[in-house]
Amino acid sequence: MSSPPAARSEAPLLLREDRDGIATLVLNRPTRQNALCEALIDELQRAADELAADPGIRVVVLAASGPAFCAGHDLREMRARRDLEVYRALFARCTRMMLSLAELPQPVIARVHGVATAAGCQLVATCDLAVASQQARFATSGIDVGLFCATPGVPLSRNISRKRAFEMLVTGAFVDAATALDWGLVNRVVPAQELDAAVQELARTIASKSRVAIRAGKRLFARQLAAGLEEAYALACETMASNLLAEDAGEGIDAFLAKRKPVWRGR
Repeated sequence: MSSPPAARSEAPLLLREDRDGIATLVLNRPTRQNALCEALIDELQRAADELAADPGIRVVVLAASGPAFCAGHDLREMRARRDLEVYRALFARCTRMMLSLAELPQPVIARVHGVATAAGCQLVATCDLAVASQQARFATSGIDVGLFCATPGVPLSRNISRKRAFEMLVTGAFVDAATALDWGLVNRVVPAQELDAAVQELARTIASKSRVAIRAGKRLFARQLAAGLEEAYALACETMASNLLAEDAGEGIDAFLAKRKPVWRGR
């Protein structure tokens, strides 16, 4: 009697590749347009926790497999569990994951090749930087199914103007890549065949800088945006003063004065 066929192992929901100080996370639910099911949210949270404690990683790239970047939350999963406390817990977990990505000490670059809708658009807005292909499109389309994209609206309204954000939220209309660039949702738009090269160029440029300065700068950047003008300047002054005492700053200034390339030590 023949043995039963071996069980097929499911593909991981999130892939990670590290190279030259750059960690690339790939959403890997291509047949579901990389919708954020609870398991994928947990995988992203786990990856963020690991990256936060990894001094060897200088830049994080968030990418996706298949034709879409991310279609938002998994509506089938949400519809199957109609309970207020379940929904509260889901959005609390997703918010924690989004905040963890935003608070990573490394800059995070979204590599957007296709549609990014609802919580997928939230992911793009949460990342520090975004590079999109000309085919990318963005929407907060929950309103089309009777659901206001409240949580995606938080980072969206901190990326683009108030009226543009509200228009996206109440119409669900798609915004093309060129418009997203004009509005400030993404940093660069390139032809699809140039997307990987553009993302890598940006990531390598950041990775070549002092880790100490980048981490201090990212931490300050979010804090000063949320502060009043005087407090923002106070935070910035303290950051610069402390940064100047770092070994990397001394090395960088000495290298500049000596007209040589600095050797960063990360301290």
